[in-house]
Amino acid sequence: MTIGELMALGNVDLSLSLCESQWKNSIKGGGARSVTVSPPPPLFSSFPFGHPQIEVLHHPFQAMFSIKSFSQNPLSNIAHVLFWLYIVFDGEKYLLLIAYKMPSENQDQSDKEPFVEIDPTGRYGRYNELLGCGAVKKVYRAFDQEEGIEVAWNQVKLRNFTNDPAMIERLYAEVGLLRSLADKNIITLYNVWRDAENNTLNFMTEVCTNGNLRDYRKKHKHVSLIALKKWSKQILKGLEYLHTHEPCVIHRDLNCSNVFINGNIGQVKIGDLGLAAIVGKNHSAHSVLGTPEFMAPELYEEDYTEMVDIYSFGMCVLEMVTLEIPYSECDNVAKIYKKVTSGVRPQSLNKVKDPEVKAFVEKCLAQPRARPSATELLNDPFFDEVEEDDNEENVYP
Repeated sequence: MTIGELMALGNVDLSLSLCESQWKNSIKGGGARSVTVSPPPPLFSSFPFGHPQIEVLHHPFQAMFSIKSFSQNPLSNIAHVLFWLYIVFDGEKYLLLIAYKMPSENQDQSDKEPFVEIDPTGRYGRYNELLGCGAVKKVYRAFDQEEGIEVAWNQVKLRNFTNDPAMIERLYAEVGLLRSLADKNIITLYNVWRDAENNTLNFMTEVCTNGNLRDYRKKHKHVSLIALKKWSKQILKGLEYLHTHEPCVIHRDLNCSNVFINGNIGQVKIGDLGLAAIVGKNHSAHSVLGTPEFMAPELYEEDYTEMVDIYSFGMCVLEMVTLEIPYSECDNVAKIYKKVTSGVRPQSLNKVKDPEVKAFVEKCLAQPRARPSATELLNDPFFDEVEEDDNEENVYP
């Protein structure tokens, strides 16, 4: 805001013209210059919406200062706010009456945040804000207009399956069935559809307040063993629900970036079910999908059961304890594949000093027929103290 613009507002102290002249001379002479906000005159007991933040603009012939923002949010129905400022300049005080025009909520529609895409039902609108990105999927912030809540818009690029239309239809059918799932430790899936024009598979899910468990664990490096056990137990409860569901649901891509957390209440939910397989009574599946570091050996052989999720769960526990992604010593997928299929454990397992934790992880990484089910693991002595003792002293790492 220039001095001339201030004077044009009216009711401005006449000595402002002198102030402007002094300002220019001070700039030329390299003198000290300062603008401070003093307590207002008796006309106001305080500034209407808190003290405005003042930015001094060191421009010799144009601007003296500008109003940046208020320390408190102004009311939307106020068109203008008048407030007094004292400018202290080289020991002289100058009184200014500032008129500030409030932003209106009834501005042009172009000022509002637009949807860049709307689902076929017209209920969900997608914003351009990216929440996360994976190898085959992007997650955007979206809004459920019917419920008035923010949701996650998951979008899977189907270009990897361009030459296999049967696989695309199978994926779409499987994800569609996931809408019937309802469990407190499973991210709720609201809607699924395929966009043939853009060759994408889209599904709407709920949003957790603190993102995925991998990022949350990195942010909070000092976590007690009891907290890690609580998170692990909730993941297992989610897996138990999926594996005992009729028909059985195999996640196939369980890892810490696909587990989400509401940190304020410590609630953990399994998400990213877009690659899950729904299988029949023999509980076997035959397609290769997943994250290499967390994939069980039999997954590479394209003949597996829900026990692949138990293996992945073990790797999740290992990552939570060590803060290290399994097989991080390998610099490419081929090396990971060679180690996994040869039964070589990740080096990070050697960093686990607690024998109880190490033994529990080893149970999960055992051969398929030797791996405990989710239900059996929930009854493991590893979780005996979870409900009884909330003051575990051991902290990891």
